[in-house]
Amino acid sequence: MPTSSKARAKRRIAALEEELEMMRQERGGKQRKTTLYVAQGRAIRRLVVLYHSLEDMVAENDRRYEFSSSAESTVEQDRLQRGYIELARVLPWLHEKLGELDHEDSEDMLRKATDAARGDDTSTLKELVAAWVNQEFRPTPLIKPHDKYSRGFVSDICGKLLCPAEWDWSQDSVKAGIRDRTTEYIISENSWPSFVYENYQVNSNDLEEGFLKSRLLVLAFKAVFTSPSSARETDGDGDGADIIENNRRARRKSDQTKVKTCVRFALSSVSSWRTVDGDFDYEAFWCNVVDFFEDVPGPVARRKVDKLLEWWTRKIFGTNHREDLTPELVSHMSVNALAEQRKRLEDAAFDSD
Repeated sequence: MPTSSKARAKRRIAALEEELEMMRQERGGKQRKTTLYVAQGRAIRRLVVLYHSLEDMVAENDRRYEFSSSAESTVEQDRLQRGYIELARVLPWLHEKLGELDHEDSEDMLRKATDAARGDDTSTLKELVAAWVNQEFRPTPLIKPHDKYSRGFVSDICGKLLCPAEWDWSQDSVKAGIRDRTTEYIISENSWPSFVYENYQVNSNDLEEGFLKSRLLVLAFKAVFTSPSSARETDGDGDGADIIENNRRARRKSDQTKVKTCVRFALSSVSSWRTVDGDFDYEAFWCNVVDFFEDVPGPVARRKVDKLLEWWTRKIFGTNHREDLTPELVSHMSVNALAEQRKRLEDAAFDSD
């Protein structure tokens, strides 16, 4: 039977609107999925590895699974495997979902999220490190928050913090040699910079004394992994046994390694992120710090590393004394005291009746 052209047009429009709505929902679902991967992917750079790619870590894990115990490995392959294990711990969903990720999802998670996290952190610390250095050392002139060209070894205070542990920045010959980039004073990842030491002082007879305990590192860690405002307080200390057990974030070696790398970049005069700055290789520096925590020579070094991680936990999360709250002590506190008073009032009212 013939129908009116107006009615047919209405039905066609309704069908097209329904089709358009379905396309919008599919697109929205895709965007939400991508946003989830991007958000979770940021953890790769912040908590797992600063340089290694996800593909390399997955390939190394697959290689070991396929060849089992017969597979030989290099130092670099061992690092990749440790990175994958840490990745699976930080993002437990990834191990099961990895095979379901299409190329676009993987690309978003890797290139957009991970690199964005590194970019955000280096940008944030660029300004904060300048403020902290100005507050602690009062240099003349002050370090400008948005100017990187006045930092590095051109700046006397930044030069002191960046100076390798084996040299004394107060000596004019050291300053001149570093600034002139002579062969006697090569700045590379093979030297620990002074800013990683407690009070920025180095004991040449015991290079592990005060190592990785500087106030600048604690401030940077808090700014990146808790919040910039929390970096105002760096004096947390105490036993921290409960916190060490419950707040595992502060014990992730890669968290602290990332901070050291970003602080070194913030103190330098380089205006944009690059892996190699002159003779200094940031990736190799990253590996040196990771190896300090993970590639220990024996049980004595392992105990020292564990003690250092506990120190970091206390500094980040403060002191906890819940284990000292005995039943006897709790019974005299105001919550129980008020409950007892109310009970006595009820008993008194009952007796009076």
